[in-house]
Amino acid sequence: MIARADAVNDSRIHDGPAGPVDVRIRGAKRAYTTRLVTDSALCGISDDRSLQPRRGDLVLARIDRIGKHRHVELVSGRRSALFLNDEVIVAYGDRYAPDQFEAYVPETLSPCHLAASGGIAAYVVSKHEAIGAPTAITPIGLLTAADGKVLNLAQFGLKHRTVPKDRPPVIACLGTSMNAGKTTSAAFLIRGLATAGFRVGAAKVTGTGSGNDPWLMRDAGAQLVVDFTDAGYPSTFQLATDRVVAIAETLVAQLAAQAMDVIVLEVADGLLQRETAALFRSSAFSDIVDGVVFAAADSMGAIVGSNWLGDAGLSVLAVCGTFTRSPLAMREAGGGLQVPVLTLEQLSDPSGATALHSLARQGLIGAVA
Repeated sequence: MIARADAVNDSRIHDGPAGPVDVRIRGAKRAYTTRLVTDSALCGISDDRSLQPRRGDLVLARIDRIGKHRHVELVSGRRSALFLNDEVIVAYGDRYAPDQFEAYVPETLSPCHLAASGGIAAYVVSKHEAIGAPTAITPIGLLTAADGKVLNLAQFGLKHRTVPKDRPPVIACLGTSMNAGKTTSAAFLIRGLATAGFRVGAAKVTGTGSGNDPWLMRDAGAQLVVDFTDAGYPSTFQLATDRVVAIAETLVAQLAAQAMDVIVLEVADGLLQRETAALFRSSAFSDIVDGVVFAAADSMGAIVGSNWLGDAGLSVLAVCGTFTRSPLAMREAGGGLQVPVLTLEQLSDPSGATALHSLARQGLIGAVA
């Protein structure tokens, strides 16, 4: 594998049929995952096909076939329709999505896929049977800085920060699986806390890069929202546990520095997902989380999942999620739970949200004591 420093200026694509290289870069559709990269940093396109892409490397790619993802989410947040032969700037990354795709960073600059509309280039190895084929792309070249070195998102992310001792209470939202209602529950809790007068900070700790969840949290009333892409990662699938913990610490520290009254975290996917499982079982995570709101897709998941979290030393404050759409499922779960089952309306109610804040604050005080 060629070192990144070997991608020097003489291996960059210069003016060609598509026009000057800077015009070509500016004309490409830039995805959400690349939003931290400054325009001035995008200087060239390497034509060295021997380079092995790494997680976080920026790549200019051509749309060859429109599949599942018919839009790309731009840095501005707008969903831009894709057309054949469009050129996009995305980042290499792995994806774990049981309801969509399982995808990995390829070993070469060979044709692969747009594995997520937020801007993930990866090779899809499996998909949910209800999902169509992925959108196919062909990498044109890795993007380079003025010195010819390949650009990587890690260069632009937040540096690791330790969590201050005087941090505000932290409530984490975890769930049984993808689409269990984690993000929606977190947003409604944020709404309740903000309506009650709290200054709320929010963060998405793990997942696949997209602005959808952070924007929902902001719309719900969070004063400041950050996610793992702010730490320099296009996704967190395949990351070592210490890196995921470092992301969580950095995001909490970033929010704590802005004088928040409470912080709401979302951890993507389900408790069986490797990174999520390692994170919620780590002592470092329990040190920065004072209470958990657990989202479940069914009553059995609500009971088993909340028990797992309790066994891991986390304080489950309430259970919520898509199963609360059914009064019968709520009654099923209620018989096996020691904590309340809350609907979205109850999470967004200022008095209910304040009660959860008080419980989390008690957990913080107890931990400090």
